[in-house]
Amino acid sequence: MAAVDISKLRVDDIVVAVMGPTGCGKSNLIDTLTPLPRAQKRASDGLASYTKDVRAVRVLHHVEYGDRLVLVDTPGFNDTERSDMEILEIIGDWLRKTYRGAIKLAGIIYLHRITDNRMAGSPMRNLRMFGELCGDRAAHKVVLVTTMWDKIEQSPGEKRESELEYRYFKELLRRGALLMRFNNTYRAAWDIIEAIIAENEKEAVLIQEELVELGHRLNETSAGKALYNQLQNLLSEQKRVVVELTQLAKIQNNKKLASEMHLEYKRIQKEFESSFGAISKLKISLGRRLVLLLGKKSRARSLSLVHESSGHVASPAYL
Repeated sequence: MAAVDISKLRVDDIVVAVMGPTGCGKSNLIDTLTPLPRAQKRASDGLASYTKDVRAVRVLHHVEYGDRLVLVDTPGFNDTERSDMEILEIIGDWLRKTYRGAIKLAGIIYLHRITDNRMAGSPMRNLRMFGELCGDRAAHKVVLVTTMWDKIEQSPGEKRESELEYRYFKELLRRGALLMRFNNTYRAAWDIIEAIIAENEKEAVLIQEELVELGHRLNETSAGKALYNQLQNLLSEQKRVVVELTQLAKIQNNKKLASEMHLEYKRIQKEFESSFGAISKLKISLGRRLVLLLGKKSRARSLSLVHESSGHVASPAYL
């Protein structure tokens, strides 16, 4: 397996993007596809993000595909060191450059931990952004992969898988996506790759069409707009928590508690400033909104895989 720069990609390459939240097993899946010694493995054993940027690696000397298979490891939208805005910029820039070079994706592997007993927080954010990035036309090139089956009993795992299938993955599956399991074996990893390659068709994802064919700016894409709305909701929640902390501090006469609340207040204020800055970058001016309204529309449509109600994300537990 060898790292590959965008400029080294070929039109006949089989390019497969691997996406999902931090810690879902993206790097582990890629490692498993080539039997490297432990010292050369790329995956992290912890929850911190290993993948800082988009990293493309070429699988070498495969008996059937030769050197044409390229696996693209992407950072999750819950990255431990970068904001969602930075992650969107990184992924969007890579997809734009490859599409301009006539490189289309052969498929996308989207990973989800079967050990997550609630569809909330980072899994929810990542799935929402994936639907906006991918769009409906590329859905049939998606393989939804559940990971970490070795860390859960079979029965609850199957119940969670069923909930994912009929609730959260429903729209993707209805448009031709596949649902598979990864049990950390070489054969399972290649079964996933071969399921993508079997269709023998390449497809642009929605954000590529928006950025290149329509000439949209990143904040004008479906993914950019979704992130804007997500940050607006987060900003409102942060404001609410700050107000509550301030009120609680006034009525408490506990120095230790007051000190803890002060630290929490400072942490939330820092997040608030970060969110506010990202919102400013994503805001679309009135003039640009008029241009977009009258301009050419994309053939693909975004997929609303996760719905919000009254500004809050619904996050039912699935057993």
